[in-house]
Amino acid sequence: MATGVGWVERSETHHRSETHHRSETHHPRDDLPNMTAYRRCRLPGGTFFFTLNLADRRKALLTKNIDRLRGAFREVLTAHPFEIRAIVVLPEHIHCLWELPPGDSDYSTRWRQIKSAFSRTLPPGERISASRARKGERGIWQRRFWEHTIRNDEGFATRFDYIHYNPVKHGYVKEVKDWPFSSFHRYVRLGVYPVDWAGEGVRDLDLEEG
Repeated sequence: MATGVGWVERSETHHRSETHHRSETHHPRDDLPNMTAYRRCRLPGGTFFFTLNLADRRKALLTKNIDRLRGAFREVLTAHPFEIRAIVVLPEHIHCLWELPPGDSDYSTRWRQIKSAFSRTLPPGERISASRARKGERGIWQRRFWEHTIRNDEGFATRFDYIHYNPVKHGYVKEVKDWPFSSFHRYVRLGVYPVDWAGEGVRDLDLEEG
């Protein structure tokens, strides 16, 4: 997927081949100033942090249907281009950083289309509220999503690390490198993170959404 960071799934062969050439004292944030030109927060357009949740957070629809989710992103990226700077897909929620084109701040349309495209690939049968039923809506996603505008390098760095550490925070894996659905592996290859990064310095954003 042409997102600027590649897609969030990698093979076990790929995982075994990942190496780094950093000293033991190196921290991934040491590279963030050099990344500024790569993902600079442009306004208007801008860079945004998002959290999206499934309506039923007991299910693991996102990771179980990762190829369908990939297809939904690809469909919308083709119609309405943007850059995914970082992303992690958990079983029932997503965190990501997007950069929109200059002069474009319409992330709501993009998310609506991604959610709709993904939902269309799933068989019906989910629990649907009366209000959604009246509007002919599916019940896969929560209607609302959480958004934060990135205004400086510190804000980017904080959420960049938060995204990649999230699978460990929620107890899905013990080490960041072991979660397959994350842009972390892309940034290991680019030398931003050491492969054994353990979340040093990560700040908990205390997001209700996850």
